[in-house]
Amino acid sequence: MPYQKENIGRHWYVLHTYSGQEDKVAENLKQRIKSFKMEDRVFDILVPREKSIKIKDGERKIIEEKIYPGYVLIEMIVDDRTWYVVRNTAGVTGFLGTGITPVPVSLMEMGLLQKKIKKQKPKVKTDFNIGTLVEIIDGAFKNFSGKVTAIDSEKGKISVAVDVFGRETPVELDALQVKKT
Repeated sequence: MPYQKENIGRHWYVLHTYSGQEDKVAENLKQRIKSFKMEDRVFDILVPREKSIKIKDGERKIIEEKIYPGYVLIEMIVDDRTWYVVRNTAGVTGFLGTGITPVPVSLMEMGLLQKKIKKQKPKVKTDFNIGTLVEIIDGAFKNFSGKVTAIDSEKGKISVAVDVFGRETPVELDALQVKKT
């Protein structure tokens, strides 16, 4: 038997998948659950995503990114039949757990994940890291170069140390105002 008695009941589990195949796996699972008439034992399938703002070519774009690439969450009652159907779905490499025994996700972890997913305000995602050399392309310091010293993803701002009159001066800029050198 691939499951333990204490796992019986409705819980969330984590499936490991081939990276980049999460949506396909979720679709395959939904079809298999329907064709095997297991809707009363498998309740929900989730590929957790969060919104972020990516700055590319000077434009802000809102994108959805997978929070856990290579993983799909599934809410189900584990028994021999559901374990077999889920485990043998194309793209599923296994359950997260010890050996072949799936380990349920704790209610606290699921609560935190669901909060993260529901969070409406996307974070700004840039290609900059602390220490990245950049050129300022807009604003009062246009054509100055400097080094990124801080990144505020919530506000989409970065701090750049620029050489002004022989002194390193911190300047807070919008992430759109700079480009990598």
